[in-house]
Amino acid sequence: MRDMENVYLCNTSNTAIMQKKHFWLLSVLSGLLLTAAWPANGFAGLLFIAFVPLLFIENHLLEHKAESGKFRIFRWAFISFLIWNGLTTWWIWNATPLGGVFAVGLNAVFMAFVFNIFHIARRTLPSKANIWYLIFFWIGFEYLHHHWNPSWPWLSLGNGFATSIQWIQWYEFTGIFGGSLWIIMANILLFLAIKGRLAGGRTAKAFWVPALFFFLIVAIPMITSSLMFKNYKEVSKPVDVVVVQPNIDPWEEQYTLPVEETFRRNIGLAMKMTDSLTDFIVCPESALQESIWQNNLHSAQSIRLLDNFVDKHPWATIIIGASTFKYYEQGEKLSNTVRKFSNGTGYYDAYNTAFYVDTSHKYGMYHKSKLVPGPEKLPVPSLTRPLQELIFDLGGTVGSLAFAPERTVFHHCSKDLTIAIPICYESVYGEFISGFVNNGAELIFIITNDGWWGNTAGHRQHLSFSPLRAIETRRSIARSANTGISCFINQKGEITQSLPYLKSGVIRQKINANKKLTFYVRYGDYIGRIASFAAVLFLLLTIATGLINRRKKI
Repeated sequence: MRDMENVYLCNTSNTAIMQKKHFWLLSVLSGLLLTAAWPANGFAGLLFIAFVPLLFIENHLLEHKAESGKFRIFRWAFISFLIWNGLTTWWIWNATPLGGVFAVGLNAVFMAFVFNIFHIARRTLPSKANIWYLIFFWIGFEYLHHHWNPSWPWLSLGNGFATSIQWIQWYEFTGIFGGSLWIIMANILLFLAIKGRLAGGRTAKAFWVPALFFFLIVAIPMITSSLMFKNYKEVSKPVDVVVVQPNIDPWEEQYTLPVEETFRRNIGLAMKMTDSLTDFIVCPESALQESIWQNNLHSAQSIRLLDNFVDKHPWATIIIGASTFKYYEQGEKLSNTVRKFSNGTGYYDAYNTAFYVDTSHKYGMYHKSKLVPGPEKLPVPSLTRPLQELIFDLGGTVGSLAFAPERTVFHHCSKDLTIAIPICYESVYGEFISGFVNNGAELIFIITNDGWWGNTAGHRQHLSFSPLRAIETRRSIARSANTGISCFINQKGEITQSLPYLKSGVIRQKINANKKLTFYVRYGDYIGRIASFAAVLFLLLTIATGLINRRKKI
């Protein structure tokens, strides 16, 4: 507390060096608190205080704005966010070293830039309430980060409660942006309380009012959520599901195993727990690695093996991931993601596909739509498309995957229910998943391959986001991950059964389907949209006021 008071009160030139040291301390502290709060092993309660050190730096620069430039806060915010991004998502390096550096560094720049805009707005629009602008700018940024091309919402603040599901049952009304709002409000109130204590003594109203509201803003949602968790009851509509975890090494085995061996490690493994009462067999993303051409599916050996299996086991519907391709006939309109054959005689598209296979042999397909920037799509198509054309001309095949424009769902006739099959990275997006539910999905089967990251925090963080989707939609989830962690998740977000990482195995459970639509499913990320609209208004007001002030000085 005394350190903060020194930073807050010091004015003389003799304390300049100490002041900078304190800035370093506070900046690093914010980064470490955010890191220590993050799933899968962090304590989420630290999120309520993590921004406070950084807010003290910002407030000091604001009160001494005559001596500090508008962009001085960027340095300190960047340090905080670089620590947070680096220590929580460093594992991206395992899959793509350049992508890891790019993701960590660029995301820290984005966050620091947003915090700097907030600071400039505070300098330009003097008001006792202007600290609350942070809500709109930060959540507006998170909402943008869910929707623009270099999308990377992994560190959206509301995701930080992923392993604290008893605190956030009200996500069925707000989605994760309700959690982001909760965190920012709590941090601002705590900052105001500490600032009031430093300035006005222990009995000062400036301390007790924000301190009381801080306590209420943290406690009331927790108590409410605890009651919701205790009283929530699933409607009984059981579906018998088998989940497979083949544990095929994506680096060493995935692209080299014979087709029959890949099939055996998936469907053969499932047969250990499958009988005539089984409704679904769920296998992971990219389980079938063969040149499967959508124009002629049954020419692929994998498809013929699936045909034979469902003919012999007509009671079980198979969900399985594959890499598929579509070639374009002469004169057919080409997509924006088209690739050129290496011999230069035609064009094709590549897809990350989920197959829905039953005895009809029609092969329902859903193509992954939320693609990972870098490995699956070019980050800025308008700039990188010419590079892709150059690669084509040199005989290469690098490019973006094609995708499905709609959230496709599949109807199981005998059970009279509809399912969704989001693939991997898509499970990080709440409103995106709610699109499947709005299209009728009563169950969610997530298929993924997290083996690219190795045995790091990456696969555990990815798993932890799936319970958020269960709470937001109140849908049971079966999750099949190639190397793990595969699991079942109930409608309260509880993981009820799982397989450990890097273990080949199969699990079976009855999970309940649900038709009811939550408030969040109906209205989506309305908090993000409101914040984005308000952020644009405040940004325009800041720019206009800044221009007016500059003219007055002239």
